[in-house]
Amino acid sequence: MTITPHLSGATTRVRLSNRFGQTPVTFGRVTVAALEPTGGLHPPTPAPFEGRAETTVAPGHEVLSDPIAFPVTSMRPLVVTVYVAGTATGPTKHWNANATTRYTAPGSGDHTHDRGRAAFTSTTGSWPFLTGLEVLSSRTTRSLVAFGDSITDGFVGANPLSIPADRRVADTDQRYPDFLQRRINDAAIPVSVVNAGISSNRILTSGEPLMLGPSGIARFTRDALDQPGVAAVLVQEGINDLGLPPQSDAARIIAGYRQLITMAHDRGLEIWLGTLLPASDALVNGVLAPAAERQRQQINAWIRSQRVADRVVDFDRSLRDPEAPSRLRPSYSSPDRLHPNTTGYQAMANTVALSELKRLTATAGCTN
Repeated sequence: MTITPHLSGATTRVRLSNRFGQTPVTFGRVTVAALEPTGGLHPPTPAPFEGRAETTVAPGHEVLSDPIAFPVTSMRPLVVTVYVAGTATGPTKHWNANATTRYTAPGSGDHTHDRGRAAFTSTTGSWPFLTGLEVLSSRTTRSLVAFGDSITDGFVGANPLSIPADRRVADTDQRYPDFLQRRINDAAIPVSVVNAGISSNRILTSGEPLMLGPSGIARFTRDALDQPGVAAVLVQEGINDLGLPPQSDAARIIAGYRQLITMAHDRGLEIWLGTLLPASDALVNGVLAPAAERQRQQINAWIRSQRVADRVVDFDRSLRDPEAPSRLRPSYSSPDRLHPNTTGYQAMANTVALSELKRLTATAGCTN
């Protein structure tokens, strides 16, 4: 699995999950390797668990590897290879990784130390089991968690129906949190952007067992508040609540935001609200949900006027079409008219004020 860390450091840990599995899963061996310019791998480094190569994870649980001496560089891709021993049914996975994962045929054995790709005969656009790479940082480094749906996940629709994703953006790291991390790095601000976006996720309604994640409220603690070093959470979610059945309304979504705000403040953390992007000419939030635009306007009006969240990031104002504000600017839109394209994701990243990110580092940090 190819992943791109947002934070540089010399010590790392791999996080694997069986959160949605129905049976125990045994990871026989896990390795981490840097990519060579030719596409091959440098010698892989083992990632043990309590000193052992193998670990078994019960359903509903996750596991974090021991710290390993493996230096990583922000925005430089690396490869995590996992050998699953025995049978694993219904693997927990991030279905829209926007990255290419290569896997071997069942029963082909342990290839975690392979430096080539010959045994890895199949590909997928998902990350099975892998949920994160943690990097040890200085105490002044903080995390900003980007919490949301496919727009945070970096989905770019290939056609008006949205699915499948545009494979041309795979392995290019052009999600809005990626662009934001590059801005942060250029400004030498010690902040790591943690991407907690799940495509098709909703604030109020669970998307399981369809791999769309628990509701935003249900997963907020684990996916956002429990992240190491977190100082603030930027929430940009709610458009799917308006467009996907069972459709919700502005009042209930705003009530959901209030719950998230209370949860963050109870932890002593900041929460920033991002306005919802326009999509009146999209299939899901336009043709199939004609009331969604009016509800979206009500939500955005509340976000801009409320005083309970700590900051507002006005993505809508940055990406809407000046000639038709209920639609995305054409130069920023995917063919589905719901998701931004990579230029639009860059515009989203540019909307976040770097001065606010600098302010987050004023308080003591921790490992990230």
